[in-house]
Amino acid sequence: MKSKTITISINCGPKKVYEFVSNLENMPKWANTFCRSIKKFDGEWIIETPQGPMRIKIAPKNEFGILDHTVIPAPGVEVFVPMRVVPNGQGSEVIFTLFQQPGMSAPSIKKILRKGTDEKFEKDQEMVEQDLATLKQVMEG
Repeated sequence: MKSKTITISINCGPKKVYEFVSNLENMPKWANTFCRSIKKFDGEWIIETPQGPMRIKIAPKNEFGILDHTVIPAPGVEVFVPMRVVPNGQGSEVIFTLFQQPGMSAPSIKKILRKGTDEKFEKDQEMVEQDLATLKQVMEG
């Protein structure tokens, strides 16, 4: 799959950034292009997105800054999202890898179809960049 790793430097310690992002209740505060709201229902986190409700799971709390999460838009469909926060001097570097999902990539389909899927991937990149900029603003504000 095609991928894009997006990073942002945040003038805030990695432990504080990690604690904020790892608390899924904070997701609507920084990932608001994707997550409109979040609630826990029957032991699972449900996010309300522009595409409708989706389940989300995040990596267990850890000391390594791993914030990997899995978004489950439908039964049997899982989208893995690697994410890390690492020290960068006195601040942090947040690293987010976006994979172009099946259906967004079409190397064997006519160029015109691929253009649409590439545009979707580019739009997703823009949304991630916007969300990370919001996270920076929230953490530094």
